[in-house]
Amino acid sequence: MDKLKAYITGFLIAVLAVAGFIVYEWGWLKLLQVVLTIGLVLLTLLLLFFTVLTLYAESWKYGTVLAVLTAVAGYGSYLVITWQRLKVVCGIVIFFVALFLFGIWYISEPELSIADRFRNAEKLEKMGKYRAAARKYEKAGNYEKAAEMYLKLGWLESAAWAYEKAGRYEKAAELYERLYEKEKDTYYLREAHEYWKKAGNMERAVKALERYAEEEPWFWEDVAKLYEELGNEEKAKEAWEKALEYYIKEAEEEGVFWEDVGNIARKLGREELAREAYQKFLDYCIKEAEKDPMWWKHVAEAYEYLGEKEKAEEARKKYEEYRQRIIKANEETSHFPV
Repeated sequence: MDKLKAYITGFLIAVLAVAGFIVYEWGWLKLLQVVLTIGLVLLTLLLLFFTVLTLYAESWKYGTVLAVLTAVAGYGSYLVITWQRLKVVCGIVIFFVALFLFGIWYISEPELSIADRFRNAEKLEKMGKYRAAARKYEKAGNYEKAAEMYLKLGWLESAAWAYEKAGRYEKAAELYERLYEKEKDTYYLREAHEYWKKAGNMERAVKALERYAEEEPWFWEDVAKLYEELGNEEKAKEAWEKALEYYIKEAEEEGVFWEDVGNIARKLGREELAREAYQKFLDYCIKEAEKDPMWWKHVAEAYEYLGEKEKAEEARKKYEEYRQRIIKANEETSHFPV
């Protein structure tokens, strides 16, 4: 980033130096001629490029317009280089500046016609131009009315976004639930969950997350915790059971998940399953520690789960020895002469 700043600074200094030299030798008019020449020649080349590209694509309508603009820019370049008919040059420059500003204004709302840009939102709504009215309401900061327009168009996701901007989170959540029913995409359930939370309706939030977890079982643990926060022990237990079922399947493929199995089993009072899971987690950690000593930390945790404090302390010492070796190695590397 510092190099980039240095390059930019150097470039600006060089430009100013050249400009100063031109003014010193030939005066301000010559500098103006040079600036206009560079600008119009670059504009001509750019327009020529897009003209050729457009005609190659057989878009004759736009190609013709671009060809005319290229000819105008080219003529302006010629007049500036020869420094004649300066009133015409001034007109050409004003024309292209106005065209540029018009382009920026038009691109800001490309979906609106020229006439619609001069109508207010209420007028557009009465005319049945709901899309244009929605854009106008958005620009005015009236997102709730914009949402109503999007609903009339059947654009549920846009309406949900507008309700979110308006702070009507419950409306956004309802729309995301409708979108899930329509699209069967679990993304919408996740969004519904988030917006019910923002609306402060935790009952609806957990219901949405529960439906999400039915297709993405990784989230049963979150469902269980949320039910616990709501004081619904029965539903929390059901969710923990489903989380346990999910983690058992995962642990059979990837041993690190036996820790989660043990924790949930213990929470559910299934001590025998918990000890069995912790033992499998211990076996997995010892195997990993043979390859990577960092795992001695997790070996210690596994022994703690099993109540074997002496072995846990031994494993913790091995982890601490490994950590000290790493710290020492890093210190030696940092002091190594470059």
